[in-house]
Amino acid sequence: MGTFPFSILTFATMIAPASIQEVMNRANVVDVIGQFVRLRKRGTNYIANCPFHNEKTPSFNVSPAKGIYKCFGCGKAGNVVTFVQDHEKLTYPEAIRWLADFYKITIEETERSPEQQQQQLAEESLRILNEYAATTFHNTLLNTEEGQLIGMSYFKQRGFRKDIIERFRLGYNPERGDEFYQAAVAKGYRADMLERAGLAKSRSGGGGYYDVYRGRVIFPIQSMTGRILGFGARILKSNEKAPKYINTPENEIYIKSKVLYGMYQSRQAIGKQDECLLVEGYTDVISLHQAGVENVVSSSGTSLTEDQLRLIGQLTKNLTILYDGDSAGIKAALRGLDMALSQSFNVQLVLLPDGEDPDSFVQKTGAAGFHEYAKTHKQDVISFRLQVGLNDAGTDPVKRSKLVNEIAESISKINKAEDFSLQTHYTREAARKLDVDEAGLINLINKYIRDRVEGEQKHARREEAMPPPEHLLSEETQNVKAPTADDLQEWQLLRVLIEYGHQPYDGYESVAKLVEDRVEHDLLTNDLVKKLFIEYLDHYAHFGATPELHYFINYPDQDIRNKMASLLHPRQDISTNWQDKYGIESHVGPLTYVSDVESTLSYFELKKILVIQEKLTAMLNTETDPIKQGVLQQRFLDLRIMERDILKKHRTVVFKSYKNK
Repeated sequence: MGTFPFSILTFATMIAPASIQEVMNRANVVDVIGQFVRLRKRGTNYIANCPFHNEKTPSFNVSPAKGIYKCFGCGKAGNVVTFVQDHEKLTYPEAIRWLADFYKITIEETERSPEQQQQQLAEESLRILNEYAATTFHNTLLNTEEGQLIGMSYFKQRGFRKDIIERFRLGYNPERGDEFYQAAVAKGYRADMLERAGLAKSRSGGGGYYDVYRGRVIFPIQSMTGRILGFGARILKSNEKAPKYINTPENEIYIKSKVLYGMYQSRQAIGKQDECLLVEGYTDVISLHQAGVENVVSSSGTSLTEDQLRLIGQLTKNLTILYDGDSAGIKAALRGLDMALSQSFNVQLVLLPDGEDPDSFVQKTGAAGFHEYAKTHKQDVISFRLQVGLNDAGTDPVKRSKLVNEIAESISKINKAEDFSLQTHYTREAARKLDVDEAGLINLINKYIRDRVEGEQKHARREEAMPPPEHLLSEETQNVKAPTADDLQEWQLLRVLIEYGHQPYDGYESVAKLVEDRVEHDLLTNDLVKKLFIEYLDHYAHFGATPELHYFINYPDQDIRNKMASLLHPRQDISTNWQDKYGIESHVGPLTYVSDVESTLSYFELKKILVIQEKLTAMLNTETDPIKQGVLQQRFLDLRIMERDILKKHRTVVFKSYKNK
């Protein structure tokens, strides 16, 4: 009892089953998900904005008691391993290893042959190669003469301490044209993978390969879990022909618009302080961390994207953007702000004094001075745009007219249903500072809202009118049908077994024994439910005890694991909106296992009565003996009375469905 089905080994052929068991026993779903998403307690569970789709109202629920999560918006559900898999795009073994590392668990692995090692290398080549490169660059910086003289001298000049250099895994690539390439090839890494990772490039004319980052200091770019996705590299010598910074080209694991530098090191501080500081450069993040300001990330010189905002939004909705006080910094600050407003971020901006960037400024002022300056110089996004725009427009009527439209469009992006008072405040302030009629500005704002809504509706209609190509749909998808009343109740029966099977019930030693006596598995029409139902009762008969909850939550089949997470998530947390939209039945008041068990079993009693009634009707249609007809009719009447009594006791949506069948 309590162990995993043996077939789970098919998911992790290289990891010993005892290690998998230890990881699953230690892994806490709230601790792990809390590394990526800002969870808020609600009752016995936790809620958050879903990390898998954009939403403004939290519909992502986590149940610590059951070790599962469920989003009632996009449908994502699963356990702690599933979350790590889906969020970080990992395989099952990779997710187990990540959790083992998180909890400092040493995992045992079976002996791997050279062929198996090559297979693993082929499957994870980019990730493994990046990790090797980051380690090599870091060791070169710390442990070689060239690394110390050139790379470390640069970082010391910037004022970086050794502990900060190690925290961000900073590195150095030697000047010799192909030193890293030769070392990597000697370790068995293929030239084509080195080129795909952006670490090496073939010379023109077929003269071998050279290191792309030669003579540069290296800034590894990490995911929220610390995996190396790519690199930024800064040149140290003056070279007008070479760019100051170069980045990894986009590939299977590195997409610049979906990454924020420093998120791995800063995620806990962002969640704890409920604020994210956004800066431009790598060194800005590092200097702020060294000064003790750790809730900071960098967009690496790009304008804010929807995916980057989603990363931040998992941890906080308070975004403060820090930029240089020059014209370029001001323009950079204006990019992407409307998108942040539309996603209900509280956006504020801080412009630093001329000639300063976050790196230089925090080194001059220290953390206390930095915080004080940021606190006293914060501006909301609309006020900031008004100040910058009015300074630029002056008395030019054309520029002022353009500014009115830009401000109206920005205000229109604020979610009126959630932030009505904020939108009203901005509208009044803008009308006053722009010296325009407030009613006219409101009409302009509403026009932008109408245009956007109409555009979204047109797009949605086009999407609905264009079904996906047939070749993208599996046969199962093409033949999918809405669940029947029987399907819903059969899954409900399984839920009752899994959740309450061990409980004693009205003279029975357990609910499992009650169900075994009162429900015949031949009544079940859903093949998957029947399979799990029989498996559950076989386990009960063999071990003399019911399977533990985690037996099903960690089931080998991923589709079943996801289904279990959806099935077992507490339904009393579901809002009436979700009930109406998706037909999820929610109970009013405390959900006791007694009423839950009785109402579920009553459905199958009714179903059994219906089956017997159909048989009696067939017999009555062929029976000619009056005495036998009377017996059959009396039996039919007795069944109708039984049916009436059951329906009287349990009048629910389920039984209305039953009567309408």
